[in-house]
Amino acid sequence: MSEPSIAESMPPPAPGAADYLALDFVNSAIALPGGVFVDALGTPASANRWLHERGLAPADAGVQEMCATQLRSLREHIRALFAARVAGLPVLPAALSAVNDALSRAPTADLLYWDDKTGPYRAAPCPTNAILDHALATLAANTADLLTGPDADRLTDCGSAPCNRYLLRHGRRHWCSTRCGDRARAARAYARRTRPASP
Repeated sequence: MSEPSIAESMPPPAPGAADYLALDFVNSAIALPGGVFVDALGTPASANRWLHERGLAPADAGVQEMCATQLRSLREHIRALFAARVAGLPVLPAALSAVNDALSRAPTADLLYWDDKTGPYRAAPCPTNAILDHALATLAANTADLLTGPDADRLTDCGSAPCNRYLLRHGRRHWCSTRCGDRARAARAYARRTRPASP
């Protein structure tokens, strides 16, 4: 029997992931029951596919391990910001610095260059670097929009262990998927049935 693909292992997008790319990004690595961990950015090829599917890179961008590592690093810093927001704790300065660094990586205008023969001209920086910088800046900007916008108070973590995904809460729902909700309800029912009787 073959291993399931990343796409087959991933649950459906968490509530809010369609509205905030940052939620989709932090949820690209998830813990599943049975100690299974799935990472949609785990290899350069899977990171390239994830970026392409979200319009952040062409299919043939050629993401290398260094780029995938930078994406995974930013993801962990954003997870730290989300965790601090949800728990109401102070944020780690390194996480904040990483997001601000990513925000400043993509120039908002073509840069000025100088050719010795033809003089000054404007152009975008190296395309390969520009693809990753644009992706990182876009993800960081979306994170900032979520954390400072009207939906920030709805941000929560999935209430079903071992799931580590984040979502935007709708009403009382605090699970990222039906599968997680069913697992949490089953665990509560089991705990009630196995609770020792009071003397």
